[in-house]
Amino acid sequence: MVRFYLARALLGLLTLALLLCGCRRDEATGTSPVVLERRDPPATPELAPAGTARGEDGCLLPAPHAPKAPPPPFHLSGRLGLWVAEIDPVTLRPLRAVGTNPDSVFPLASTYKQAVLWALLREYDAGRISPTRRFNVTRQNQSLGSYPFDGTNVHDLSLRMIRNSDNTATDILHRTVGLDKVQAVADGLGLCHTRLILPTRDWWVAQAGLSATFNGTARWAGASGETRRRLAGLIDQDAQAYRADYVQRKLDEYFDHRYAPDDDLRVHNLSTPYELGTLVAHEFLRSGLSPRALKWQQEVMASGYGRSALKAEKAGRVAAFGGKGGNGWRILTYSGYLRTRDGHHLVYAFMQHGADQTYTLPNTRRAFAWINAGIDAVLGPGTARAPASTGHHP
Repeated sequence: MVRFYLARALLGLLTLALLLCGCRRDEATGTSPVVLERRDPPATPELAPAGTARGEDGCLLPAPHAPKAPPPPFHLSGRLGLWVAEIDPVTLRPLRAVGTNPDSVFPLASTYKQAVLWALLREYDAGRISPTRRFNVTRQNQSLGSYPFDGTNVHDLSLRMIRNSDNTATDILHRTVGLDKVQAVADGLGLCHTRLILPTRDWWVAQAGLSATFNGTARWAGASGETRRRLAGLIDQDAQAYRADYVQRKLDEYFDHRYAPDDDLRVHNLSTPYELGTLVAHEFLRSGLSPRALKWQQEVMASGYGRSALKAEKAGRVAAFGGKGGNGWRILTYSGYLRTRDGHHLVYAFMQHGADQTYTLPNTRRAFAWINAGIDAVLGPGTARAPASTGHHP
């Protein structure tokens, strides 16, 4: 049997792999988009960020009512989620959208890495990190798969993290920024079903049964706030005690003999299609970054996978793009932002969990066929130009 993570390390040198690397049931049944309710921008955006309609608990409310996404044009197995929306660039609220299971929780795999970049750039703006700072690969920070040369600087690590989906580069940056600073990307938007706190090797160590902290508590899956921060720090300490090749071997044994899909939801970073789409909208249209940090973000995120797979790109309609994908054992995820040449701002989030295929990258064409169908349904033929924006454009 070809083991998934060994295949990922090898195929990571090839084309597509280089580019990657609780829940309310949707009741809408139509496939044509409707215009969602427009609301005035919040009076105090610093307290209620644009586009985040929150409940009394501070959490983002469920996805606004939208038609069900058209069915996937080609068969996709497992549990599926999709959110495709046109975003008002001023209020960041969805104008038109389609979705399938938009409020269901899925494992993110490497798609979470865009949040590490956003948190990193916040630290850069705050003067706490330099793009020229250099790192070596050590036993403590090496993750699974290929990894950067010793002495790689922060800027190049960020590019490897998004363009190559390099796990070691990600973990170095995630720990440098701080586990809680990456989680704060979600918490600040009220994304209460989104967990971004664990570096890559941490969730694999936990899934392989090697973390005494994870094994010894029943509180992790539902933890938040200080409890989650404390447990994440202890899991991270556990993860750094093992050599990467040992983790790989134990993980292979787990997937060969003990794999259970529910374990993915316990160990991985998580989100819902709607919450991830909300994060992407803010990431690209209301990031709060300085012009120099925005330039860094735009250049790096443009290197992520997805633009070439969009029908709009083949038609010459895409003026700007940023995307990230991820794959794991029976897991595939994609998210992205695009601005069309006629002024529409769109976000998409695709999630697959429990696929029949253990290695899911070959499902990419089918995934993007569905994403493209969602974009077609949202834009429709002859959609009018979106309102003029005062926000930042990549």
